[in-house]
Amino acid sequence: MSRRVPELRTDAEAEAFLDQDLSDLDFDQFKPTRFEFEPKGARVNMRLPQSLLQTVKQRAAAQGVPYQRYIREALELAVGRKR
Repeated sequence: MSRRVPELRTDAEAEAFLDQDLSDLDFDQFKPTRFEFEPKGARVNMRLPQSLLQTVKQRAAAQGVPYQRYIREALELAVGRKR
């Protein structure tokens, strides 16, 4: 039977968890994520219709990302920037 990852509240708990045999771990519980390493020094301020912002926030929540990251990823996709 596969194990699930317990809720780890501290770095020490995480280290202790990783120091054991994890071969029976259920890897289906994990989902891929992207890390953003490039510094974000430029700022954008724009006005949007409230309905558009609500839709953006709902779609971002459905993907499990903050809405500002969702907007940034939409802009990157629109301009064809390679990740």
